Amino acid sequence: MLMRILVVNPGSTSTKLAVYDESGPLWKESLSHPAKELAVFCHVNEQYDYRRTHVKDALKRAGIRLEFDAVIARGGLLKPTPGGVYRIDERIKRDLWNADMEHASNLGAWIADEIASETGCPSFIADPVVTDELCDIARLTGIPEIPRISIFHALNSRAVSRNYAARIGKKYEDLNLVVAHLGGGISVSAHCCGKVVDVNNALNGEGPFSPERAGTVPARQLADLCFSGKYTYGEIRKMLNGRGGLLAHLGTTDVQTVVRWAHAGAKNHKLVLDAMLYAVAKQIGAMHVALHCRTDAVILTGGIAFSDYCTDAIREWIGSLAPVAVMPGEDEMGALAMNAIGALKGELPLQEYNP
Repeated sequence: MLMRILVVNPGSTSTKLAVYDESGPLWKESLSHPAKELAVFCHVNEQYDYRRTHVKDALKRAGIRLEFDAVIARGGLLKPTPGGVYRIDERIKRDLWNADMEHASNLGAWIADEIASETGCPSFIADPVVTDELCDIARLTGIPEIPRISIFHALNSRAVSRNYAARIGKKYEDLNLVVAHLGGGISVSAHCCGKVVDVNNALNGEGPFSPERAGTVPARQLADLCFSGKYTYGEIRKMLNGRGGLLAHLGTTDVQTVVRWAHAGAKNHKLVLDAMLYAVAKQIGAMHVALHCRTDAVILTGGIAFSDYCTDAIREWIGSLAPVAVMPGEDEMGALAMNAIGALKGELPLQEYNP
């Protein structure tokens, strides 16, 4: 009998659910959480009962019997830890409940573990966004109090890397890859023989600017802005993540719309878009260096990779470094399910969470 996996993926305003077996998805649903319903909660942890109830109600409505071989959730904002598959335990749940940064993904492990307990099966998380495998020299900056931090699209970046390796008949662990995840945030990671040895912090202001994030900005000018008296601490943080990038320049985060305006002759739209893609290309070059200039392939993934304009522009800058593979979109649900199946089969070793 094929293994049956429940996948739970809480996002800011939705909770995605899916049931998979080894042949692929059997059922999917995305539960919408309207802003007016979430507004009554002051802290994301207060949403736990609300989201858990919605998940269980959705399974009941769909006639999904609670008979699973495993339940796996998107990993939240844990303390830095190597990538891989983790069995959910009390340490993981504790650190998610007390995480420094709020995000609905912190509730995923709690919901998954409760359903798994009722089902009598194991519960997992895999490749959380805080996956940290940086080499030592990649951590230091010129200010000892500000080390570099690994926060990136670990789940999709590693999943497309494994898919690419399988496509060319090799193992992920035998390849050097640069993976550019191009979405609302942009992360460019250097994968050396199965480890992500360097990557920009895609959440908190490092690397290329993106549709909604500022990326790296000149430090002195940022310091001057912070102490100018024009903005609050919260407003500065929003500039860096949420209201920066394309949104700050053009008033939109929709890359396809910006591409259409650029094609229509809007010079400023083209300039800003090309500047973002140029910054991505420079970051890819930096990760190529992190791999000692021995890159087997560059992978372009994420939602922006659906745009030929964007991928062609990046390829024009970096095409001579290594073969370029375009693998657009992201399949977090499928990646999570395959991680659970790999762990159950013993093909993927279980990691120990011990930050």
